[in-house]
Formats: sequence, C-alpha cells, structure tokens
Amino acid sequence: MTAHVNHSKQGKINIILNDMSSFSTPVSGGVQSTQTDWHRFKRIEDYFANFIGMDSVKEHVKEIYAQLLVTKRREQAGLNGRKQVLHMLFKGNPGTGKTTVARMLATLFHDMEILEKGHFIEADRSELVGEYIGHTAQKTKDLITKALGGVLFIDEAYSLARGGEKDFGKEAIDTIVKCMEDHHDEFVLILAGYPHEMTRFMALNPGLESRFPLQLSFPDYNASELIEIADFMVKEREYKLSRDAMRKLHHYFQNRLSFSPHNFSNGRLVRNVIEHAIRKQAMRIVGIETPSLDQLMTLEAKDFMLSD
Repeated sequence: MTAHVNHSKQGKINIILNDMSSFSTPVSGGVQSTQTDWHRFKRIEDYFANFIGMDSVKEHVKEIYAQLLVTKRREQAGLNGRKQVLHMLFKGNPGTGKTTVARMLATLFHDMEILEKGHFIEADRSELVGEYIGHTAQKTKDLITKALGGVLFIDEAYSLARGGEKDFGKEAIDTIVKCMEDHHDEFVLILAGYPHEMTRFMALNPGLESRFPLQLSFPDYNASELIEIADFMVKEREYKLSRDAMRKLHHYFQNRLSFSPHNFSNGRLVRNVIEHAIRKQAMRIVGIETPSLDQLMTLEAKDFMLSD
C-alpha cells in the first residue's frame, strides 16, 4: 500500500490531473540520454519505497518501465521500436493498492511521453451503461474520449456482464473493444476487480483477455504488512499504538486472514479498524480534564473492539 491514502467515491467519475513534480525531469532537445533514463528508473524505485508489500507488483511495473526505456533507446539507435500494448488487467481483493498503482502508471507513462496528458479517470458500470438502446454506446465512447491521452481505470469490470444477454453491459464491452482498436495507443485501459470474478469475466468473453497482455496480481497483505500499514495510518494522524495494541492487532489480522481470506479487504479493513479505535479512545479520555500529550496520542489495546 502506498503512503498516500486515497478515497474514491462510488458512482462518480474520478479524474486525477497528472502531477509531474515527483517524476518529470526536463530534457533538452527532446532526446533521452542513458543517464537520464537510468535516473528516471532509480526514481521509480524510490517511489516504490513508499509501498508496503506488493513485491511481485513492484517487479512487474519495473519490468514494464524498463522495457519502455529500452524501446526508446532502440528507436534512437535506428532499431525496430515496436510499441508495446499497455492495456492491463489488475486482479486483487479490495485495499491491495490497485487504484493507487494505476494512478502512478498514468504519471509514469506521461513522463515517458507514452501518454500525451497523463490524467487518470476512474469509472464503474454506472458511467458506462445507459438506460435505453444506443445510450450505452454513446456514454462509453464519451468516457473513452475523455480518457484519451491518459489512463481509464474501470473497477469491478465484470459487473458489465452480470445482466445477461438483454443487459446493456454487453454493449459497453463491445464498444470498449471497438474503441481499443480505434485508439490502440492513445490511452491505457486498466480493468480491475476480484481475482476469481475477473478470471470468470475473461472466460465468458473470448478474445477479450488477449487484448490485455499485461496482467498484474495484487496479493493480500500478510499480518505483519497490515501492522505496518496500521502504524503508518496512526502516525499520519499523529497517534501511536501501544505495544499491547500492536499485539492485539497482529493477532486479529492473523485470524481474519486464516478464516476469511476470500474478498479480504486489506488496507480498507485497517483504516476502518483504526478510525473505530480513535473514536473509542476519544470516549475513553473525554472526561479527563487535562489529558497529557501521551494520553491524547496513544491508542491502547482496550480501544480496539475487535471480533474475529
């Protein structure tokens, strides 16, 4: 999970304009030097230092980035620099960092001059599916037009296929495929969702999976990584965890992972647990007339009302 905690709104198109301050380096003459390429690659490693876990995802993104850098060098050397198709599938339970990584890729691809604008659009079924014949195709085309030059991220993409043959979701899928052909290198499409549902969605739509050559799996965090996330979240809010609270949380996360691994909510679960504990801590100390700084900051084990 990244150190930047983002909250998306259900049913809303979330457009994030590209912030180049973290990655961009002006290069004179429009030619990328080997030194600049390596400098940029080191910067992505530094950026990933803010992520907890996700080792396989980090490695996969670095491979994609390295291939793009080398392809540009091949073009400069007069060699075949055939462009890589960058449409992707993200498979993972909630709270595993899928949206955050997609936002980062929008910035990286703009920095590489792969994407013209580098903006990020997050959408779901409600932004794609219309209410009458012909409405869906137009809504989907309009959304993809907005995404040109950037990344379009569709979460729970399999919801487009849940309504059966008469549902307009199938029209949205067909329109997406057509737009991918018409604008194949003008934007990056990322479909995301739960692992099992995404696998089934691809199986029910022959030919769709082959259009997404890059598939990233986002595994659940383990208990120790969830503790790291919890520690970051409380520090970000200027609180701290007592040792007993840390032990209680670790035991709780271990149990949750053991007994309910399917659709485990990962970072979202941690955030909800921390916010609930903060409210409990407030109730515990509200009656103290002059609480100490330590009392104001410390979340004790008793503040975590956890049920396995």
